Amino acid sequence: MIRSMLEIPYRTPAILLAFGVLLSGCGQKEAATVRIRNPWLESMQVAVAPALNFSGSTDFDPESVADIMASELSHVDGFSVMPVSRVLAVLARQGLSRIESPEHALEVQKLLGADAILVFSITEYDPYEPPVVGIAAQLYGSYKGAGMADFDPVLASRSATAPAVQDLEATIEPLAQAVGVFNAAHEPTITRVKIFAKHRNADDSAFGWQKYTASQQHYLRFCCHATIRELVENGVNRRKAENSL
Repeated sequence: MIRSMLEIPYRTPAILLAFGVLLSGCGQKEAATVRIRNPWLESMQVAVAPALNFSGSTDFDPESVADIMASELSHVDGFSVMPVSRVLAVLARQGLSRIESPEHALEVQKLLGADAILVFSITEYDPYEPPVVGIAAQLYGSYKGAGMADFDPVLASRSATAPAVQDLEATIEPLAQAVGVFNAAHEPTITRVKIFAKHRNADDSAFGWQKYTASQQHYLRFCCHATIRELVENGVNRRKAENSL
């Protein structure tokens, strides 16, 4: 559960390839367009929880990062995104400032009347050139199916080996998950930044594509977009697998 993340010291992710979600090294997978399509329903209302901070850094505001994530999520065809302030209002009424567990995520989703809620954490954050950002995300909703039950991406990212099958047996299952570290010192990440910048008209800026690495806010925007793309692709693959059973 998300609560258990607090008890584990952070280590650099070592098992991302095991889940097929290594984001920083797959620039060749980036589509020719930044548009992403919702694979679950023709139309879904999605809430975004404030970011959980497991990076050890205090150089960013979790609520502001959640606003960027919500903004990028609105680019997904078929998603209607609730303002982060609505999630914060529900949490405030509960005397809380963040999502505490998968069960809590579904509780907040239902109180909001949303179809799904995105819960994510910043696992690594270094804003200085070259910037590095790690993000782990889960999308919780009303759908159930076979697969990675109660998979915790932050917990998995801190494990030296893939979790055992019995560790994945639980009653609450996210619709999809994504884990990745975006290191601007790595060429595959820069390739993805350039593609993203091109479709966001970065050529109109004096910095060109480099505006997405020169600015903390713009780099976070790229990282949120890339996480959402991987999250949705993961959901597409799961739906295909379920339909083939």
